[in-house]
Amino acid sequence: MGRYVRADGLDLWTEQVGTGPDVLLVGGLGDTVESWQFQLDGLADRYRLTTFDNRGAGRTAMPEGPVSVEAMADDAAALLRALDIPSAHVAGFSGGSLICQELTLRHPQLVRSLVLQSTWSVPDAYLRRWGLFVRRLVDTVPDERTFLESFFLDIYTARAHNDGTVDRFIEDALAFPHKQTPENLKRFLDAVLQHDTTDRLPDIAVPTLVLAGGRDSTSRPELCRAVADAIPGARFAVMEEEAHQPFQEIPDEWNARVDAFWRETEPRTA
Repeated sequence: MGRYVRADGLDLWTEQVGTGPDVLLVGGLGDTVESWQFQLDGLADRYRLTTFDNRGAGRTAMPEGPVSVEAMADDAAALLRALDIPSAHVAGFSGGSLICQELTLRHPQLVRSLVLQSTWSVPDAYLRRWGLFVRRLVDTVPDERTFLESFFLDIYTARAHNDGTVDRFIEDALAFPHKQTPENLKRFLDAVLQHDTTDRLPDIAVPTLVLAGGRDSTSRPELCRAVADAIPGARFAVMEEEAHQPFQEIPDEWNARVDAFWRETEPRTA
């Protein structure tokens, strides 16, 4: 039930469901509105949820010019304004969490609270090398299935690989008709690997929850903790048995955790 929303000259493919306080969900590398399906299904009875395809992903075109986290944060801000949403609880994962950080820093009046899943402020040597590995993977694998089988080793738990969950995710991705081009994927990846919010995180002044996966080998708990430590008053929690994307592997638990956080912050920020 999605539609295009014209936001500051860019047509953003957008889905909006539910009623209640506004929530904006921001995806990561190559991810589209479908990455948040468990949240769109599980939280729409309590919130009005808005999510969108980032520039160059899914059904949103990649405009001319350089790709940056700042530009994608401005896209999110323009979308909220185009939808007449004065402020929203904002949540993002991985590269999308960087967009959320930047959205909060650049447009603080639009953000009521912040949930950062699998985040970082600046990539360390390990994360940077992992990003370069993914870049090489894009260039060398023979087909999409091989890329996904390889890439998802670092995204989902062994549990999800062994119980068939990842196989279902792969089949869904292969059937998805709106493919991101390899060049656009690399441009997004380059943007998030070059981004650094370290010195500006203390300027974030909204209630913030930072979540890490204890088995995440990419945005590891220590990177997430550094973000939480830099944001005044931020909460930090490790989901010990989870990897990079627990909102997809254990959506009921993840939804309950962020719902409790939003319920607590809503009376203070409404």
